Amino acid sequence: MKKTYFPQEEYEARWQKVYDRMKAQGYETAVIWGKSAGAYERHGDVLYLTNYYSNLSGQSLDVPGHQQARSYSAVILHRGQEPELIMDMPSYEMDQLAVDKVEGHTDPIRGVSDALKRMGVEGQVALVGTDFFPVKYARQLEQDTPGIEWMPEDELVSSVRQVKSPLEIELFRKAGETVSRAITRLMEGLVQGKTEAEAAADAAYEVTRDGGRFHMIPVSHGDSIYYFTRSPIAGFSLDGAQPGEMVRGWVYGAIFQGYWMDPGRTAIAGGRGTAEQRDLIEKCNGIVQGIIDVIKPGMRVDETVKLGVRLMDEAGTEENQLAEMFPLFGHGIGLFWERPSLRIGLETDEVFKEGMTMGIETFLSRTGVGLAGYEQNILVTADGTELLTNAPSIWW
Repeated sequence: MKKTYFPQEEYEARWQKVYDRMKAQGYETAVIWGKSAGAYERHGDVLYLTNYYSNLSGQSLDVPGHQQARSYSAVILHRGQEPELIMDMPSYEMDQLAVDKVEGHTDPIRGVSDALKRMGVEGQVALVGTDFFPVKYARQLEQDTPGIEWMPEDELVSSVRQVKSPLEIELFRKAGETVSRAITRLMEGLVQGKTEAEAAADAAYEVTRDGGRFHMIPVSHGDSIYYFTRSPIAGFSLDGAQPGEMVRGWVYGAIFQGYWMDPGRTAIAGGRGTAEQRDLIEKCNGIVQGIIDVIKPGMRVDETVKLGVRLMDEAGTEENQLAEMFPLFGHGIGLFWERPSLRIGLETDEVFKEGMTMGIETFLSRTGVGLAGYEQNILVTADGTELLTNAPSIWW
């Protein structure tokens, strides 16, 4: 019996959607690369199709003739056949996988090329992963498959992933409960004057006890409030805020079963702070809520961006590090960030669709007051939106 989180029928439905897209684009075969092994920024497509996640460290050195490309795996989709997984581990508990055709290799690059030769594949093949696949491995793959013309199609699977299935939506609701508790514990600790590390530990506990993962818990306060985090490597420092200082924190990562969530909040340590601080935080929160209020299926994504720009101009802000790092009002979420992107200045005809899951965010800065940031995670419904991150927004 399979031990996958989703039932087998869910994976088979996913395969069919990708096969349908391949047919529409004229491909018989596609090779979808992924990278996991302790990382998850590129784990999405392979996990989505097979439930495979490498347990290697991902940091092994390439040793010619022995091992290479640890952490890289691939799914070969050949229309009319079940997907085939080429993994970077020699063996795996098969009941954890949604596919039965599996090969483990110390050199998954060679494993893929050998499988394609065995299948007699030639001509144009869709290649997913060109935006992260190392040049060294790409050249080896080209040399080993002279009869194949590799066609970059990096959004072949991610385009299918944008609209979530009912079971994925159920998962997001569960993950939303977890991450909401986590960001609440984080902000409670920061407001109470705990060290950033202590508050982050409280948040991490909420995620891990539910069987989840976090990538980072970036925290800032006091004289570092104008920067994303006080301690860039850990994300949190060993000191805490003094009463009256602004505190800001995020909890983000593959919160449950590899699915990304990323709520953020800003508050004031010890109480109400100044009127200027409260005004900055409330206006920041108001921009996010204003965008959420207008989102509905069929609405153009760039129209919400224009609204966000107008609301930001009305609130008044200055250039700041966070707005430069993230020049947007949000993004799709799923197995990491997804389309659509609510990027400032981006002209697009993309529209919101029922079943999309999103992060909606913004940042406001004023010299002498601080830098506020706020993010909510939502589900696009038939009538508008559903809030997935129900943690408090105001802490006074």
